[in-house]
Amino acid sequence: MSNETPNTPGLSETELRDMKVDELRGRARNAGVEGTSSMTKEDLVDALSRAARDAAGQGGDGGAEAGDGEAGLPGDRGPDGGRLRTGEQTSRSLQYSQEVTSLDDDPERAGRSLATTSHEVIRRWAEKRGGVPATVEGTEHADHLGVLRFDFGGDSQDLRHVSWDEWFETFDARKLNFLYQEERKDGNQSTFFRLESPDREDA
Repeated sequence: MSNETPNTPGLSETELRDMKVDELRGRARNAGVEGTSSMTKEDLVDALSRAARDAAGQGGDGGAEAGDGEAGLPGDRGPDGGRLRTGEQTSRSLQYSQEVTSLDDDPERAGRSLATTSHEVIRRWAEKRGGVPATVEGTEHADHLGVLRFDFGGDSQDLRHVSWDEWFETFDARKLNFLYQEERKDGNQSTFFRLESPDREDA
C-alpha cells in the first residue's frame, strides 16, 4: 500500500498510524466523524481518509474495490437513525431489548439483548466477529436478495457473499430490525443475532 491515501494528495496514512488514538479521535471528531469513542485505530485512519476524500469532492465509489460497499461505515446510522421499527407484529423480544442507535451506546450488562437499525453498529458487530454479509442461495425474489445472513467462516455451502450496500439496501427495504448480543452472560463474545420485521412474523 502506498503511503499516500488514495484520492487524498498530501494525506499520509503512515503518518496517521503513527499518531496516538486520542489524537486520531480528536481529528476525526473535527472532521465530523461520529462514534469515535468506540473506533479502533485502523477504523479512525480509514474514517479520516474517507472524510478527506469527501472534503476534496472525490467521495463515492472511486477507488473502491468491486463488491466493497460503502454502507455501514462510522457515522452511517441508516434511514431511521438507528431507531427501531415497530408495528403490529412487533415481538416481545424486541420490546424487551435495549435499543442501540450508535457506536457510542454500550450494553447495560453482559448478555443483554440488544436491537438496532444502525448500519454502523451492525457492520461493526459483524466485522469484529469476522462476519461477511451474505444471503442464502435459493431464497432470492426476482433480482432481490433473499434471506440475509452473515458468514462467520463456517461450513455452510448455502451462503453467497454480497456487498454491504446490497445487504443494507435489502435490510432497509424490508424494514427489518437487528436483534443481537455483544456478549453472553458469561462475558464471552456472542455471535447471536436475528432479523425481525414488525409487519410479519418471518424475516
